[in-house]
Order: sequence, then C-alpha cells, then structure tokens
Amino acid sequence: MSELIYAGSLKTLEDEGAKVIKGGSHAIAVFVHEKQVYAVDNRCPHMGFPLHTGSLCNGILTCHWHHARFDIKSGGTLDPWADDVAAYPVEIKEDDVWVHPVPYNKVTIEKLKQRLREGLEQNLSLVIAKSVVGLMEAGFPATEIAQVGVEFGTTHRQDGWRSGLTILTAMTNVLPILDKTGQILALFQGLVHVARESSGRGTRFLLGALPVLDKMNAQSFEQLSEWYSQSVEVRDSQGAERVLLTAIELGFSNEQLADMMMTAVTDHFYVNTGHTLDFHNKAFEILGKIGFEHRPYVLSSLLPGIGNLSRSEESHNWQSPVNLVKPLKEAFQELPDILAKASAQGETDVDEAALVEQILSDNALKTVSMMLDALKSGISPARLAQLVALAAAERISRFHVQNEFNDWITALHTFTHAHAVHVSLRRSTTPELTRAVFHGAMSVYLDRFLNTPSARRPEPKNVEAEPRSSSELLDIMNQQQQVAESARWVVNYLARGGNKSELFNTLGHALLREDAEFHSFQMFEASMVEHDLWENEDSELARYAQETLIIAVTRYLAGHAPTAREMPNTARIAMCLHRGEKLFEDD
Repeated sequence: MSELIYAGSLKTLEDEGAKVIKGGSHAIAVFVHEKQVYAVDNRCPHMGFPLHTGSLCNGILTCHWHHARFDIKSGGTLDPWADDVAAYPVEIKEDDVWVHPVPYNKVTIEKLKQRLREGLEQNLSLVIAKSVVGLMEAGFPATEIAQVGVEFGTTHRQDGWRSGLTILTAMTNVLPILDKTGQILALFQGLVHVARESSGRGTRFLLGALPVLDKMNAQSFEQLSEWYSQSVEVRDSQGAERVLLTAIELGFSNEQLADMMMTAVTDHFYVNTGHTLDFHNKAFEILGKIGFEHRPYVLSSLLPGIGNLSRSEESHNWQSPVNLVKPLKEAFQELPDILAKASAQGETDVDEAALVEQILSDNALKTVSMMLDALKSGISPARLAQLVALAAAERISRFHVQNEFNDWITALHTFTHAHAVHVSLRRSTTPELTRAVFHGAMSVYLDRFLNTPSARRPEPKNVEAEPRSSSELLDIMNQQQQVAESARWVVNYLARGGNKSELFNTLGHALLREDAEFHSFQMFEASMVEHDLWENEDSELARYAQETLIIAVTRYLAGHAPTAREMPNTARIAMCLHRGEKLFEDD
C-alpha cells in the first residue's frame, strides 16, 4: 500500500473547512463535514475546476464552475454529463488525519467502456471524448473502441445505417496513417456522429430468421438470393431482413452474403447517388475489423433505408439528351459471358491511360464500348473500377471554384461510389457487381460540366529547394477557400521530396481539426485508400494517379475549411484533463 499522506490535525481541518494536499502528481481536497472527514481529487472531473472552492451542503459537493454535484462519500456524480470524482480513504490517528493516495473508485478499462456507452446513449460529446482518451492512453485496442460505437449505432437507430456509422468506419480505416492524437480525434469524431445520429431515434429489434426445420432441406442460397432481390425490388425491408438473417443463420459465407446484397443494390443504377452501395461496402469493412459475429445487427441495419431508394435510370438526365439506360442494359447482358471468358486470360494490353481519358470525355456511348472491350481483353473488373475511381478523382482535382459550392458534393458522390465499387470488387467479383463500374463511369460523364471551365493542374516550382514542414499546409487552410494555394503547396512539397507519411498525417489533422461534414470524411478516407492501392505500381499512370488523389483530397479539404472547430476543441479539453492540465487559468 502506498504511503499515507498527512492532511493535518482534525481540529485544524475543522477550522479550515477544506484543505488541499499534494497527492502524487495532483492535488487532493480534504473536507470535514458533519464531523466526518472526506477526501476527493481536487480537480472536478467535468472540466478540472478546483473543488475545494466549491460548496459542501447536505453531503453534496457542488463545483462552482458548471454546478456538477458529487456525493462526498463515494465521489459519485448526480449529473450524467460529469464523471465520478476520485474519492480517497481517510484514517484518523488520535488527532491526525491521513489520506490513502489510492482512490476507492479507481478508473478501469471496464469503467471507461461503460462511460463511453453512457456518452453515446446520452449524446454527450465531452464524455465520449474523455472515454476515448482514457481508453487509448491505456492501450485499449482502437478497433474495440470502434466496436462499442458500431454495436450502439446498429442497435439504437430504427432507421438503420447512415452517415454516422460510415464516418466511424472510415476513420477506423485510416487510423494507421495518423499519429496518436489524430487517432483519438478520428475515433472521437466518428463516435460523436454515431451518437448524434442515433439520439432519440429509437431502438431497433431484429425480426428473426425464417424457421429452419431441417438444415438438409433448408432453403438454398440461390433461393434466398432471389427472395432477397425481390424484397429489395419492392422496397420490402422487413422481408429482406428475414431472408438475410436466415442466410446468416444457415452459415453462408461472408462472400456469399456480400454477393447477395450487392446484387440487389446494383439491380438499379447508381442508387441514392451512390450512398447505398457505399454504406454496404463500409458495413462489410467494419465487420472485417470487429468480427463477423456482428453480422446480424450490422448487415440488417442496411435495410431500413430500402423503402426510400432513388434509382437513377428513372431520372431525366440518365435518359436525355443521351439515353444511357438502354446501352447499359444491353452491355450488362454481355457481362456474364465476357467475364467467364476473360477469367482464363493472362496479361492485358489495354491502354489504361487512354481509357481514363475516355471515361472523362463527353462521349458516353464510346466509353461503354471501350469498357466492354477492356473486359474482353482481360482487364479485371476491379482494375476497371480502379480506373473509374481515378477518373472520378480527376473531376475533383480539376473542380473549378466558380461552380456552386454544393457541387463539390456532386463530384464527391461519384468518387466515393467508384471507390466503394473498387474495394468491393477486390473482395468478390460478380457480373452483377461489375454493373456498378459502368454506373460510376456514367456518373463521371454526367459530372463533366463541373470541369467546365477546368481548374488548372498546378505545376511544381523551385523543385531543388528543401521541402517545407507539412504543418505549413495547416496554416494555409486556416483561411477560407485556399483551394488553389493548397494544391500548389502540395505539388511543390511532393516535387521536393517531402515525406508522404507526414503529409497524410497532416491532411488527416486538416480534416479532424474541423467540424467536418459527412462528405469530407468520405473524401479523405477514399483518397487515402485509393492512393495506397496504387502505391506498389511503378508506372507513369500510377504516379499520375497518386498525385491526382493527393491534389483532389487537398483541394476538397481546403474548400471546406475553416469551421468553428467546436468538436476538436472538446477533444482537446479531454486530452488536457487526462494530462492533469488546468483549463480555468488564463494562458
């Protein structure tokens, strides 16, 4: 047991009412109340104000800063937005008062996890932030922190999967490229968005699988897939859920489940401007990190939204002045045979750079034809999807700020959809999912007006100079609409041999220091992942692709900064409190 700390004589303490003593690296407040002696951490756990200046009445200690109330005996708080204060054992020997420096209510991993759940339930950002900081500093795995948020978000939102869980998944994906502070901010931002989106939205209860009397005679995967597609077709979310849960209970593989669900999503064109397919992809990505035992709640959370799906083939711009629907449907009839024959081929001689230029052109019908020819020549659907994602990123890298501000999001939707198709095809390739590559390419075509006029691609200058600190980019983005300047800075930084890892971490902080909206998180994660998937190639196209992706994400983030930065300030407060720093004094 640690050595006791002398607090003074009982008589002196009675006269003083409250006294502060040194307890290791922090202060302990000692109170005499109703002839009993109590000791608590002198820092209010809410925001660090000194508790010895508070009021003690009827056994309740009240902090005078935000009026958080604490049971002086146990340290427990009466206010859910505050945390329990550490309470210490006290011994009285004759007239001397001694304090044990080890509290009754020591903070543990389990307490921090429970506090995180409470923060999510009550939508308390500071509680979430302090929980994340405490867990990360204790070495608790980041994916298990994300798991708490996924379990909460897929259960406590009747409307199912939306942007909050997508942000949390995206930020979990980029944790390896961020420093520790960035990782804390990434998890915090994702969890807060889950909490906000779930607040007051009701609990979701699973319907349960269909009865399976005899697994030998159970429904086949083909039968269930057909039922599932039919249910989605008529927007029957409940029927789709029961079929999905039956397929899970029967033990069908993750690849089979993904194929079944993605087929239904791609039966129609560019559903919900790409969000639906992106959400499906993110659900399978997070399952790969937290464990596939979470499939029932995670995958079924995708279904409440199918009752309100937009289908692009029904929209005017997909049919006029150029009818994109008819040639696409004709092309899709060829896909099964093309992919079956192409799978036996080896190397392909497709001019990929020319294909990207064609996807960016204003001749959509020729684009469809060239993409089919590329598949016939042996290019894989995943590679074709990667080229479409590059073309979509090029739209953003050349997005002119003379466009309406909201048109950033139009180009963003195409890119994140193309990215989701790409990584989904890397998991499993089917003719049905390959249709989505063509959907994405047509969306790139429809976005062509966003590059008219086209923003000039910056050229490096003074490349012989030393690379500057990547933190300079943050200074540039402290001013509004520094889109072109940020892109020029990044191109020069790369040309001078700047460290990419430092740059990516800086771009992560450029995102996470803002009150960023949903699409900015999507943009950062998709760009970083797509860049990584080009990393191992040594070709002119690969180098061009990597630079394009970096320019695109830089321009997008610069176009959406700065903001009020309320959320990152909450995280900063939590980190300062964890380190024992004072918040209430002037700088």
